Amino acid sequence: MNLICKAWLSFSSCCGVNKMADRLKVPELRFKGFDGEWEEKRLGDVAEEYYGGGTPRTSAADYWNGNIPWIQSSDIPEGQLSNIEPRKGISEQGIKSSATKLVPENSIAIVTRVGVGKLAFMPYKYSTSQDFLSLSKLKIDSWFATYLIWKKIQSELHSVQGTSIKGITKEELLSKAIMVAPPEKEQSQIGTFFQNLDSLITLHQRKYDKLMVVKKAMLHKMFPKEGADLPEIRFKGFTEKWERRTLGEVTPLRGGFAFRSNEFTNDGIPIVKISNILSNGTIGGEFDRYTEIEDDESFSLPDNAIVLAMSGATTGKVAVLTKGVNLKVYQNQRVGYFKNTGKIDYSLISTIVRSDLFTVQLNSVLVAGAQPNVSSKDIDLFEFTFPTNKTEQSQIGTFFQKLDSLITLQQRELDKLKNIKKACLEKMFI
Repeated sequence: MNLICKAWLSFSSCCGVNKMADRLKVPELRFKGFDGEWEEKRLGDVAEEYYGGGTPRTSAADYWNGNIPWIQSSDIPEGQLSNIEPRKGISEQGIKSSATKLVPENSIAIVTRVGVGKLAFMPYKYSTSQDFLSLSKLKIDSWFATYLIWKKIQSELHSVQGTSIKGITKEELLSKAIMVAPPEKEQSQIGTFFQNLDSLITLHQRKYDKLMVVKKAMLHKMFPKEGADLPEIRFKGFTEKWERRTLGEVTPLRGGFAFRSNEFTNDGIPIVKISNILSNGTIGGEFDRYTEIEDDESFSLPDNAIVLAMSGATTGKVAVLTKGVNLKVYQNQRVGYFKNTGKIDYSLISTIVRSDLFTVQLNSVLVAGAQPNVSSKDIDLFEFTFPTNKTEQSQIGTFFQKLDSLITLQQRELDKLKNIKKACLEKMFI
């Protein structure tokens, strides 16, 4: 979190808000010391040379596995503008015998067909497939140009809602109007700022990815493999064999209540619907409400209830309801609640049903279609191997709860950095 604060504070301390931005050709946020208007140019004006691409004949072995990097659209992750790692290389003969070109270092490779809008700064010589147009011998700061062009293309792609843009021609791309900061020093400061911000994002993404790898590895090692009754590793002091049991035995899935939508109110008890179980495993969004009903125990949800989306776009997603003990929440139909029977520590139940151990069995019974769905009867038949010792159950559940908390924290920090970048792109370019 300190890195995020430093990134934002370092930016805000050296930038000023321009209140005349709407009337002048200047960005809303700007580094101090710069006050002139930006200049309008064509995108094609920022480079002296342009290169297309092509694909050497795949059946010619001597065209491939060479030392010249050959990039295709799939090599560039969405939103990643540097540190591209091409998976294929071609030979000089491959270049001579195809439409691809050897592009000079310090060029910008822009995807114009499949995956249109992706781009990357390339610090080394390379070649591309026919899905690219590369800008070389840049006339402005290379990193400023990279972020400027990416922001321009992304803004146009997102402004055409409901329209699928399959490609853009060379002429269309190079004729686009862009606004450029005249002083090279200002260009350099902006480019460096976004480079540093992207480095922070990459750092936090790697930390998040490592935590996910650790969790996956520990799930496989701390739970018995198929047919076994002991895990590969376990906490000290436990020697008992584990037991195979169904979810229906230890935490049966309870269905919800069919509330009438025409009786929803502005006030009243919030209802957890399948639309409130989000794809990231949290409960959120807008809640419908209902007047409190007597004898509602069969569809009221307790604090820390584990719920499952049983149909719709998020079918199979599991989330934990954190609401506070004094707040009443209702459970809608097609939302399943894993009842806390006390037979197995509930934190361990949470770990299992939010893991790949659960997902593998879920996928085997999921009914596909326009509206995917799953039944409580199928879920109750899922089998898992559980420790018999309650203390061991609790320790395993607590271990994964702490690991999940670290993952959630890392995800939040990553999201904050991405939001800072998004806001700065909007305010630091015209």
